[in-house]
Amino acid sequence: SSCRLFFPEDPVKIVRAQGQYMYDEQGAEYIDCINNVAHVGHCHPVVVRAAHEQNQVLNTNSRYLHDNIVDYAQRLSETLPEPLCVFYFLNSGSEANDLALRLARHYTGHQDVVVLDHAYHGHLSSLIDISPYKFRNLDGQKEWVHVAPLPDTYRGPYREDHPNPAVAYANEVKRVVSSAQEKGRKIAAFFAESLPSVGGQIIPPAGYFSQVAEHIHKAGGVFVADEIQVGFGRVGKHFWAFQLQGKDFVPDIVTMGKSIGNGHPVACVATTQPVARAFEATGVEYFNTFGGSPVSCAVGLAVLNVLEKEQLQAHATSVGSFLMELLKQQKIKHPIVGDVRGVGLFIGVDLIKDEATRTPATEEAAYLVSRLKENYVLLSTDGPGRNILKFKPPMCFSLDNARQVVAKLDAILTDMEEKVRSCQTLRLQL
Repeated sequence: SSCRLFFPEDPVKIVRAQGQYMYDEQGAEYIDCINNVAHVGHCHPVVVRAAHEQNQVLNTNSRYLHDNIVDYAQRLSETLPEPLCVFYFLNSGSEANDLALRLARHYTGHQDVVVLDHAYHGHLSSLIDISPYKFRNLDGQKEWVHVAPLPDTYRGPYREDHPNPAVAYANEVKRVVSSAQEKGRKIAAFFAESLPSVGGQIIPPAGYFSQVAEHIHKAGGVFVADEIQVGFGRVGKHFWAFQLQGKDFVPDIVTMGKSIGNGHPVACVATTQPVARAFEATGVEYFNTFGGSPVSCAVGLAVLNVLEKEQLQAHATSVGSFLMELLKQQKIKHPIVGDVRGVGLFIGVDLIKDEATRTPATEEAAYLVSRLKENYVLLSTDGPGRNILKFKPPMCFSLDNARQVVAKLDAILTDMEEKVRSCQTLRLQL
């Protein structure tokens, strides 16, 4: 029971997928609104062909010279700020964040980590420890972990009416760091998803990361940007979500996963020469059996080629903006929609019970997602209150898909409101 299915009361058996569509055993077609792993589309022929062709020639570890790993590192470096020029290849986002933690600790000589509330950085023991989303239900918070408030301008302490939420939330990180230092603790790293996903599809205020980095660097730590959910052009305006924070902000370490391989198990850590040299100085080599294999790198290169050839980053901007506009119209029409936030094809719809208190509409969100599934739309919820509808579709998600999904959402919300009104009328009669 610890391995959960989507829609556990009535699970879907998926047997095939293509692009932004998934098909069940009866042949019914579903619009996939949540699969950010199939980044350029399920079973994209270019990616499938790249894996197949390289598999026919060679698939071995990275202890031999091979063009693919060099070419791939070069292509990735062209998307990142110049200081981020050293690449470690791995199999999963969890492995990437675990390595980032090791790199940070070797470089700084410190142990402690600052994270954001409700964060999730992976399923390894080291990462459960820095994921409040998980550790609060397990062994609790370790003494070397320090939690700062999520920079949520809808539900957090500093909201949309605050004159400078970026500085206010960054000062909370400064306060957390100072409190830790007073106890004799030393900060190795600040970990943050560039756009917190499990926390509720949060868009941190611009300038927040630069301010935080300043506080963390003063404490002798490094800034780790977790791009596993949101990198590779998903935000549209930029290739990496951390770039939304301004051109002057450069993390010390960037971690990648999920979308990097379009379903193939690929991950990467990008960092600077000084951080990498400190890691080398330990004398302990880093080796990953499958990381950086010729097949994995061929797949990674194919994903980059598709993103470029099909102009999917620009597509994310245009379709995402259109979807946001449609959803904002739903906010005007339906009181249950408290907030619509997002950038590119990373969007959250915050459902509430009451406008004044912004109480999460948890049960209503679960019901809505179930009804959408019955209408052949796959969507899920996130956030501490499980009340945020999360849109993270494959990047080929179209304008027509956006229209269809929002039309179905509108019809179900309208039906829900009519049922509530009829119940209220019945109560008055009783």
